[in-house]
Amino acid sequence: MCCLLLAVGLAADGDAAAQAQKRYKIYAITFRGMTEVERGFQEYFAARRIPVDIVWRDLARDASRMPGFIEEIRQMRPDLIYTWGTSVTLGVVGPYDGVDRSKHITDIPVVFTLVAAPVLAKIVPDVKSSKRNVTGVSVVAPTAQQIHAMTSYRPFKTIGILYTPTEQNSVVVLEEVREIARKNNFTVVAKPFKMDAAKKVTSEGAADMIREMKEQRVDWLYLPPDSYLNTVTQKLVIPAAMQNNLPTFASTEGLMETGALMGLVARYHSIGQYTAYKCEQILVNKTKPADVPIDTLKRFSLQVRMDVAEQLKLPPPLPMFNYAELIVPKAAAPATAAVPPVSPVAPAPAAATPAPAAAPAK
Repeated sequence: MCCLLLAVGLAADGDAAAQAQKRYKIYAITFRGMTEVERGFQEYFAARRIPVDIVWRDLARDASRMPGFIEEIRQMRPDLIYTWGTSVTLGVVGPYDGVDRSKHITDIPVVFTLVAAPVLAKIVPDVKSSKRNVTGVSVVAPTAQQIHAMTSYRPFKTIGILYTPTEQNSVVVLEEVREIARKNNFTVVAKPFKMDAAKKVTSEGAADMIREMKEQRVDWLYLPPDSYLNTVTQKLVIPAAMQNNLPTFASTEGLMETGALMGLVARYHSIGQYTAYKCEQILVNKTKPADVPIDTLKRFSLQVRMDVAEQLKLPPPLPMFNYAELIVPKAAAPATAAVPPVSPVAPAPAAATPAPAAAPAK
C-alpha cells in the first residue's frame, strides 16, 4: 500500500512538473501593429515565468486578411487566441447572436483587449460572463465618467465627435454618447471620416469638418477609441482643433499622447499586463473563459496637457490641480514643475484566485 501511495504521489508530482514546463502557444492578432499593450502583455508572462510562444499577426486595418488568419488558426490549433480591438475580435468570434461556425472560431479560448464596449458591440451579452469561449479587457473609462470629466473642466452644451464609420469601437461609443446626451440635454454633432473610391477611409476634408463644428458652436471635440483617428490626430485633427480654438478630450492614452487638452485614460501597458493575467487564468489555472468576467482597470488617469491649456487660454479649474495628472512637455518644463504621474491600479482578482505577482504597477 505504501508503495502504491508513493507511486501515485510520484505520478502527481510528475504531472505537476510537466504542467509547469508546458509551453503555451498563443495566436495574437493586432489591428495596427505592435503597441504598448503588447509590450505589457509579453512582459507579464516573462515576469511570471510562464513559457509562451506567441505567433504575431497584424490585420493592418484590412479586414480581407481575416479569413487567412482563421484558416491558419484552425491548422495551428493554438492554446489561446489574443485579439486587439473590436473589429479584430468580431472577425474572430463573431457577434454572440450571429456566430457562423464556417467563419468564426468557437472551440479555442479567445481573450480580447482594447475593446471599448464589448456588450454594445455584441461580443458578449453581459460583462459578468460571455457565456461562450471568450473573455477580455475593456479599454476606456465608462462613457458617463468621461462626459462628467469634460463637464468638470468646462461646462458645455454641444460635443463634436469625429469618427471612422467602419470601426465598431467608434460607432458603439458614439451611440453611448448620444444616449447620454438625450438624458442630459446636450447636443452631439458627429461627423464621420469620408471613404475614397476604393471604400477606404480617408482624412480628406477632416479639417473642414472641424471648422464646421466650431461654426456649429461645439464646445468640446471628443476623440473616441478609433484606430484610424489615432493615426491622423497629431498631424491633422489636433492642429485643426487648435486653429479653431476647440478643446479636445481623449478617450485613450494613445489619443492623449497626440496632444489633446485632457483625457480620462487607462495606461496601455497596464491594460496589456491585465490581459495577460486573464490568459494566465485560462491557460495555467484552467478557468473557463465564460467564468472570467470582462472588466477593465479600476483606476483611470485624468490627464491635462498644460501647454495646450495655455495655448487655448483654458486653465483647469483649481480643484483639479489636487487630483489630475498635469502634463508639462519636457522641453518646456521647469525642473520642479512636472507633477509625478499617477499609475492606474488593475482590478483586484477575486478572493479565490491568488493575485498575480507581476500585477500592473501601483
